[in-house]
Amino acid sequence: MTSIGGAEMVDWNLAVATATRLARPGPEIGREEARAVVAELRAHAKSSEEHVRSFTRMATDEMHDTPVLVVDRPGWVRANVAGFRAVLRPLLDKMSERRPSGPGGAVLGAVGGKVTGVEVGMLLSFLSSRVLGQYETFAPPSRELPAAAGGGRLLLVAPNIVHVERELDVDPHDFRLWVCLHEEAHRTQFTGVPWLRDHLEGEIQTFLGETEVDPMTVLERLREAAGAFTGNRTDEADGDDGGRSLVELVQTPEQRETLGRLTAVMSLLEGHADFVMDGVGPAVVPSVAEIREKFKERRAKGASRLDLALRKLLGMDAKLRQYRDGERFVRAVVEEVGMDGFNRVWTSPNTLPTKAEIAEPSDWIARVHRKAES
Repeated sequence: MTSIGGAEMVDWNLAVATATRLARPGPEIGREEARAVVAELRAHAKSSEEHVRSFTRMATDEMHDTPVLVVDRPGWVRANVAGFRAVLRPLLDKMSERRPSGPGGAVLGAVGGKVTGVEVGMLLSFLSSRVLGQYETFAPPSRELPAAAGGGRLLLVAPNIVHVERELDVDPHDFRLWVCLHEEAHRTQFTGVPWLRDHLEGEIQTFLGETEVDPMTVLERLREAAGAFTGNRTDEADGDDGGRSLVELVQTPEQRETLGRLTAVMSLLEGHADFVMDGVGPAVVPSVAEIREKFKERRAKGASRLDLALRKLLGMDAKLRQYRDGERFVRAVVEEVGMDGFNRVWTSPNTLPTKAEIAEPSDWIARVHRKAES
């Protein structure tokens, strides 16, 4: 835990306990069926390796070092808290140093960690019922949750996958493979491009390093998010800052530049995974067209007004745009220069698209291909 003078900025154990207690129960499923789902997801994750590598032409020898974990909702929470603690440590250390001295700081130190732990836990419980799968890039290994050397593991959240396949009324075997193809694409990106993890971590730490925010501001924003989760969002939350995400509240001019680069990278990664999933799909997922149509509709709608409010606050609406914009970029580039031509994007950080190039793929082609050929 990150602390100063014995006072923790975030009580991570309390966050896990809160999220686990509040997490919604998964769909009703018998023990034997649950075992069959887990076994099938593991098998699909394995078969997806060759499908994705063949389609993307991104060979890697490190694939088998990255574990695949089929987890429930509390398992997803524990895995993500471990990653958050690792990535956010520099920011929380900085916030601890900025804590005011005197009685006010002492109160914040004594109470803030507990309050923040509860509110982080509430948000994690909300997210734990929505994530189908995830490649955890910065996951530190532990006894319960193994990871590859240097971090990295693939998570498949079994109850959420079953819930969505039932909600969409699609073929469960096809849907499970379809989800695995998307997550396998992410695993291939990071295991096939050795410099990508360190580059992304460096950009995130640059962003966090520029953060100039009072600890109380973060507590207030988390309280607003938790209020939305419990249905207690105040009218003030709909004022000038009501539509702003947590990320937007901690921006400096330098951060905006870094955030633009991060947005471009995340758009590329998400769009590429969607493109791969749909590209491989017709050959191995017979009902892929039906699944894709229903899933797109579900993504766009959201579950409720509360869901939409939390998406905005957590920046999840930006993630939805990343899927759409990134997939358009990848498709346009592949159509113009082929898969091998697109794969130049993985050459170095300098060949990654900018945020502007994500919107104008021809500009990336002109910069990377025509410059190389001149």
